[in-house]
Amino acid sequence: MELAKVTALMKATALEVAILTGHLVLYPSGIVAERLSPAASPTAIAPGSRPVVLLHGFVDNRSVFVLLRRSLTRHGRDCVESLNYSPLTCDLRAAAELLGRRVDEIRARTGHAEVDIVGHSLGGLIARYYVQRLGGDTRVRTLVTLGTPHAGTKVAPLADAHPLVRQMRPGSEVLRELAGPAPGCRTRFVSFWSDMDQVMVPAETARLDHPDLLVHNVRVSGIGHLALPVHPTVAAGVREALDAGGPVASGTREEEPGATSVA
Repeated sequence: MELAKVTALMKATALEVAILTGHLVLYPSGIVAERLSPAASPTAIAPGSRPVVLLHGFVDNRSVFVLLRRSLTRHGRDCVESLNYSPLTCDLRAAAELLGRRVDEIRARTGHAEVDIVGHSLGGLIARYYVQRLGGDTRVRTLVTLGTPHAGTKVAPLADAHPLVRQMRPGSEVLRELAGPAPGCRTRFVSFWSDMDQVMVPAETARLDHPDLLVHNVRVSGIGHLALPVHPTVAAGVREALDAGGPVASGTREEEPGATSVA
């Protein structure tokens, strides 16, 4: 392996350890569900500022989004809600159904017809299932995924004892469902994937490639899996994705290699 690659990997690993340490400190604060945003009056609804729903990954909670949430609110998103799903959840599809109920509740409470969703890791896959398979494309304008195993990850084979991990494996029934036709899906997808993500094996599995979906894949260099919902460069990319006004061109679009480098 080239010296530059080794150095970059060492930096990314050191950053992952630092982020993990900080996250373990914050984790207890995210166990309890957050206080809900107040209901909006019809005159207070801002059409260009949809609510943003943040959905965490496997064995995690809403505390992973502390910095991303702060970035979104500082840049004009006045309704950002981080959702927890039960740590006892054993079926991705059940979690997607729960997400759908929460999205409908947020829409009713805020008066917005649509929301945006940002999902980290498994959270992105849950949100994608809701959009593709449960009619969520009529309620979700943009879905941003961060290090999500769209094609399945082969990491940690011994973790297959957990049903959710098995559903994230290549060729699982859930992933076969998601690979099926999705004609007319209205949601815009923006998938951030990192070339140094050690949880996504191979790293390219976090790309979203589907002929029926409106997709923009964004390659990130120099950071690992845990850094994706934390790093300021990624946060800026998420804000840009959510603020984009027009639809993504039909089919999958890829950025220029290295265009989003944080190394």
